[in-house]
Amino acid sequence: MEAKSNGDVSGRVLDGPTNPMVTPLLTDLYQFTMAYAYWKAGKQNERAVFDLYFRKNPFGGEYTIFAGLEECIKFIANFRMSEDEISFIRECLPSSCEDGFFNYLRGIDCSDVEVYAVSEGSVVFPKVPLVRVEGPIAVVQLLETPFLNLINYASLVATNAARHRFVAGKSKLLLEFGLRRAQGPDGGIGASKYCYLGGFDATSNVAAGKLFGIPLRGTHSHAFVSSYMSPDEIIDKSLQSRDGSTSCEDFVSLVQSWLSKIRWSNSLNEIFGETNQSELAAFVSYALAFPNSFLALVDTYDVMRSGIPNFCAVALALNDLGYKAGGIRLDSGDLAYLSSETRKFFCAIEKEFGVSGFGKTGITASNDLNEETLDALNKQGHEVDAFGIGTNVVTCYAQAALGCVFKLVEINDQPRIKLSEDVSKVSIPCKKRCFRLFGREGYPLVDIMTGENEPPPKVGERILCRHPFNESKRAYVVPQRVEELLKCYWPGSTERPREELLPLKEIRQRCIDQLEQMRPDHMRRLNPTPYKVSVSAKLYDFIHFLWLNEAPVGELQ
Repeated sequence: MEAKSNGDVSGRVLDGPTNPMVTPLLTDLYQFTMAYAYWKAGKQNERAVFDLYFRKNPFGGEYTIFAGLEECIKFIANFRMSEDEISFIRECLPSSCEDGFFNYLRGIDCSDVEVYAVSEGSVVFPKVPLVRVEGPIAVVQLLETPFLNLINYASLVATNAARHRFVAGKSKLLLEFGLRRAQGPDGGIGASKYCYLGGFDATSNVAAGKLFGIPLRGTHSHAFVSSYMSPDEIIDKSLQSRDGSTSCEDFVSLVQSWLSKIRWSNSLNEIFGETNQSELAAFVSYALAFPNSFLALVDTYDVMRSGIPNFCAVALALNDLGYKAGGIRLDSGDLAYLSSETRKFFCAIEKEFGVSGFGKTGITASNDLNEETLDALNKQGHEVDAFGIGTNVVTCYAQAALGCVFKLVEINDQPRIKLSEDVSKVSIPCKKRCFRLFGREGYPLVDIMTGENEPPPKVGERILCRHPFNESKRAYVVPQRVEELLKCYWPGSTERPREELLPLKEIRQRCIDQLEQMRPDHMRRLNPTPYKVSVSAKLYDFIHFLWLNEAPVGELQ
């Protein structure tokens, strides 16, 4: 289907969502019952405006990363209901529903829908709309559940990844290893994509690598190591040098000679005795298969008495032939201690045998890592260069859901408000513009929402920023830079220019850049400073006028 027929005035074709299960039926039944009720009342084409936002930052932090927008745009670009889907909806609804409604469903698409959104990968905050959707109320209502589904998990995972990146530091490699622990195939694919967006460097997920161009990483498991019994199992022992000029006919013997040298060296002879020969066989076999990228899992038997010496023997043999080993992976034990002892061992090898750069051989750590363990490793002191993180990042173990909501804020140009005894659940009415105001030091100071027709904030001009619901919380700001947050990503039938959907790598870079712009006290793990979200004075007055207008007056007897 051409995207133009569904509202893209440029005529560009957009592929459908990554997951083919994302169809108009991926919604809650009440979206269809409401659509029928709208149609029955003749309200289905009334122009409605909905805001998609969240109420509280996840993981006890004070920022969130917005993700999932591209999938939403791909969804509406291909939004059509098939005859089979319409037949199923007919079966689900009461038999009293009129045939005309199902004819109506046959004709709907998103050609009259407009979508305005914050750019994907941006740092965002509670109450500020991430997405504003305008269009016929029945159609927009059918978009609610899919949009929430596509954005909630994506933003949660991206935020989780960004938090892990912040704790690990900029210099460390972060590898996402969570596919086997993710909530099903879609959870695994989505987690890999949005961990990369949030600042991870690579994934073990091959399918995600193919779909999204994410760099892949992975070597071998404990099963590979324990599958070998002795070096006698290795049949082809030859290995050509890296430059092709020579060939070692018995690489196993070369490794064994290096192991003997290490064992009897002055600086290392008290660390280990006999190493596990089946482990050595596995390392040799893997090195023969991948001499340019040899990385060994060293904790199958004993890290310091077997794994590290065996690895070094293979790495030094590879060095003789012009190859450079990639490093080791630790998957258990005291990672701070083991990584530090391993680094000392590598440095001793470099000094003892004059192998330049060996002391900097890479150390990767895995083993059920999370924010807390990364923070603890930093405090203890460690020598890890790369972290492989799985369960805790892909499942968002620390918090199950983000809690985005989709609220009606205007219909037929009439602002609407949702009230609650819980003030945090009161919606901010009307179609709004949203701006980020920056201070002298270049940091964002506050996000402000204004009415659609209010003059926008200007650089150098003093503006009053008010808390939406707390009368005493207010401040004047003189912005040094003003950035409008909501941009048109789906213009519908209008002639508005449409923002391009950027490649994942560029969205990832936007995320990294925006996080670096944030003030450090907003980012810290312990007691972060809340970022200020405000409304203009005019919008503040209108919110409270509408609130009083809509709230019923009690009567005491």
